[in-house]
Amino acid sequence: MLIRGFYYEGWHPAGTPTKERRRENFLAHIAGAFRDDPGIDTEDVARAVFQVIAKHVTPGEIKHVKIALPGEIRSLWSEEMHSLWF
Repeated sequence: MLIRGFYYEGWHPAGTPTKERRRENFLAHIAGAFRDDPGIDTEDVARAVFQVIAKHVTPGEIKHVKIALPGEIRSLWSEEMHSLWF
């Protein structure tokens, strides 16, 4: 997977992890990834990613992930969303 990231997907480890701690910076980072689609709702994208994570990760692991997130970003991950999957 690491080699695939380097050679096929253009991953540059020096740029990760990002250190967005504020909601607007986090959403701006997402907007940058979708710059070719200006109509995208960045909050919807973030919530969709959190839904996928919740579908594939145990409730205990989700708790640890949410604790690690800054509060402003954690607010995008609603409790209702988590309960949809478990």
